[in-house]
Amino acid sequence: MAKRLLGKEVNEALVASLQTRTAALREKGVTPTLGIIRLGANPSDLSYEKGATKRAEEVGVAVKNYILPEDASKEDVLAVIDEVNADASVHGVLMFRPLPKHLKAAQDEICNRLDPKKDVDSMTHMSNAGVFEGQDLGYAPCTPAACMEILDHYGIDCKGKNAVVIGRSLVVGKPAAMMLMAKNATVTICHTKTVNTAEVCKNADIIVSAAGVLNSLTADYVRPGQVVIDVSMNWNPEKITSKGKGGMSGDCVFDEVEPIVEAITPVPGGVGAVTTSVLMKHVVEAAEKV
Repeated sequence: MAKRLLGKEVNEALVASLQTRTAALREKGVTPTLGIIRLGANPSDLSYEKGATKRAEEVGVAVKNYILPEDASKEDVLAVIDEVNADASVHGVLMFRPLPKHLKAAQDEICNRLDPKKDVDSMTHMSNAGVFEGQDLGYAPCTPAACMEILDHYGIDCKGKNAVVIGRSLVVGKPAAMMLMAKNATVTICHTKTVNTAEVCKNADIIVSAAGVLNSLTADYVRPGQVVIDVSMNWNPEKITSKGKGGMSGDCVFDEVEPIVEAITPVPGGVGAVTTSVLMKHVVEAAEKV
């Protein structure tokens, strides 16, 4: 049976550390503050906002909400971003993306209007460049950063290891690969056009699965001794309980993969559980730099 890499344990350590750091900031007269920009009331946005607000309260981070209608104009959104840029009391900003369809063509312009110093979830090109160049130019996306927090917390040394990342999105796959490389892993990225992904994965020491495809990582992809970080959150109707709860699964066919590998993150209860704590860590770091 594999060791389960639980987000709960990572959160407990992060929260304790952040509580100490926010207390130190408050003694200096600084209240670390997160600004949340939301357009409309998308259920997934509301769910994440609720979780982030709860985590903020727990660690001592204040939250300012900037709520716009779903049909807000580009000018309306840019005005809010200019407002938070100018507000010295707001240290970090989270804007829910993707933006509504009518703003799709302007999303890059809107995202890059944010001051990179306040970009705590890598929405600007500058933050992305920082991840790829290994420079302190902003903050990495919270999800791949949560993967790294889990590896660090459980003492999983990436140096000299072969790592495979499944997925090449700018939100998870590509930055996760760069962050693993920064830990001196040798990294391969697999995607929909990769030939023999299962064979590539079997040669890995660490697998980060961010395909976003239910049941795509089976026993054929793994071998004993591996660490599997399952990033994805997929809807799985077979997991709904008689009480109507549950329904979320990762990419792994967990019952197949878990008995084989050395360690694995569950879904739910793994990477997703750590992302809001990482968001707060970035806000606190931004406040400490002021």
